[in-house]
Amino acid sequence: MDLERIEALLKLLGEHKVGEFHYKDAEHSIKLSFNAKNGCEEPAPTMELIPAPVVELRNIVTVESPMVGVFYRAASPDSPPFVELKSRVSPGTTICIVEAMKLMNEIEAEVTGEVVEILVDDAQPVEFGQPLFRIEIE
Repeated sequence: MDLERIEALLKLLGEHKVGEFHYKDAEHSIKLSFNAKNGCEEPAPTMELIPAPVVELRNIVTVESPMVGVFYRAASPDSPPFVELKSRVSPGTTICIVEAMKLMNEIEAEVTGEVVEILVDDAQPVEFGQPLFRIEIE
């Protein structure tokens, strides 16, 4: 396709406000896109970068399930939970049980701090590595 034909196509497409045109023959392939307002495609709008809000970082540790099983907050259904929100824990404090293969595995805190988030409901299945609690280290 020669330059004169391409110019004629551009003029024709601009006059008729065609949005897009494809042409292909054995030797050439042309794809033209137009904006109906002025006959040529406008550049894509740029995105403005907005800084993320500043969040005060605290020393928070996430306690994850060491195995697949069922999460229990208490030793039995009629017992009080091992920990509640704002409970103080220290290394060795039992914070929950994960039952796996009919064995009750006590999960203990490894840090001294305060429970700031309980991420799983009682008697719910949990996966290996699933977050269970968040503890703010003292």
